Amino acid sequence: MDFQSELAGRYLRIIAIIALLLGLADATRLLGVSSGPESPIALLGPAGFTYLAVFCIARLFAAVGLWIRASWGAVLLVGATVIELGLYLGGVRDVQMGAFGFALRLLLVGSIAVLFFLSLRLRRAHD
Repeated sequence: MDFQSELAGRYLRIIAIIALLLGLADATRLLGVSSGPESPIALLGPAGFTYLAVFCIARLFAAVGLWIRASWGAVLLVGATVIELGLYLGGVRDVQMGAFGFALRLLLVGSIAVLFFLSLRLRRAHD
């Protein structure tokens, strides 16, 4: 993908900010900020806590990768988000998200897909 153009850079930075905020929201769930006195591991279960930790770290690293315009950031974001959505839609009870979180994850995957297809189209136009 051509991340060097000014418009693509701004677009990537917006996606990076959304991914960062979503990753930080997951981190607050991992730390038990909103769960009160109950342990996050007890609330989510060991498998749910592990899933959330892996997806949180992947999303935070992807946000950094997108911010520095590295193509691995987009790959990491799409890969982690597609796997998370697949597990959620597959009925894995340990992967929990609300309607807003689901829509936000779809927005992230869709926005990277739009950028990918636009870059393919631009490459074909230059050839």
